[in-house]
Amino acid sequence: MIKIAAMGDNVVDCYLSRGEMFPGGNCLNLSVFMRRFGAASAYIGAIGKDAAGDIIAKALRAEGVDISHLRRIDGPTAYCIIGHRNVERIFLSFDLGISMFAPSKNDLEFLEGFSAVHVGQSSGLDVHLAQIAKRAPLSYDFSTRRDRSHRHSIAPLCFLASVSGGDLSSDDVLAIIAELMDAGAKWVLVTRGRHGAVLANASSHWSVAADPIQAVDTLGAGDTFIARTLYGLLTGEQPDQLLRAAAEAAADTCRYYGAIGHGAPIAISADIEALKLKT
Repeated sequence: MIKIAAMGDNVVDCYLSRGEMFPGGNCLNLSVFMRRFGAASAYIGAIGKDAAGDIIAKALRAEGVDISHLRRIDGPTAYCIIGHRNVERIFLSFDLGISMFAPSKNDLEFLEGFSAVHVGQSSGLDVHLAQIAKRAPLSYDFSTRRDRSHRHSIAPLCFLASVSGGDLSSDDVLAIIAELMDAGAKWVLVTRGRHGAVLANASSHWSVAADPIQAVDTLGAGDTFIARTLYGLLTGEQPDQLLRAAAEAAADTCRYYGAIGHGAPIAISADIEALKLKT
C-alpha cells in the first residue's frame, strides 16, 4: 500500500445559507481523498482546541487518516465563509486562525518512507519545501498563483505540480505546462473545471473532459482530481486511465455539500454571527 502525507492548510468551510460548517482545506482534503482511494494517509497540521477543531479531528479519525502529527493548540481554528453562485462556490471571507505553522524536526523525520508528500501554496510552507522534498517525492498545488518566479523556484522540487486553470485559455495551459516542465517538474496537472484537465510529462500530454453531471456544490472537486491523479501516478496507472478515474471522482465530490462531507452546525465565534448580518 502506498503512503501519502499531506502537510499544511486546514479550515472549516462555513455555509451560512445552510447553517453548517464542513472540514476542508487543500491539504486536509488530499489526506482524506487519498485514504478513500486506497492509500494509507497522514495529515500534518494545526487546529484549535475549539468546536471547529473537534469537527476536523473527528472527521479525520472517521476517515482513517493518521493524525499523530496533528497539533491541537490554543487559538481559533481557521475558517472560511462560503457563498454560492448557482453551484459554484464563492469565498466571501476567511480567517487563518492558528493553521499556519512550521514543521518540526520530528515532523520532517516522520515523512521519510512515505510515497509522496502533498503541500499547497496556501499553507505558507514554501520555505520548508526543500527539506520536505528530501524526505519524499513532492506534490505541490500552485492553485491560481501565477507569478513566474514562484513557479520557477518550486517546480524543480516537484514530482507532481498542479495548477488551477479554469480561467486559462488552451494556449495558456500549454505554456504553463511547458514552463513547469522546463523548470524541472516531473509531472504537471492543470485542472480546468468544466473544461476537464490536462496531464503532462516530458514526453507527452493527455487530456480528459469533465463529467457532465447535475452538481450540488463544486467545493473540493479540484482537490479530488489532484488526489486521484497522484494516487494513479504512484500506483503506475496509465495516464489516460487515471485521468478518467480522476474526472469521475471529482464529479462525485460535486454531488454533496462540503469538500469531504462531515457537516455540523456552525459553532465558531461571534465573528460568524456578525458576518451573517453582512452577507
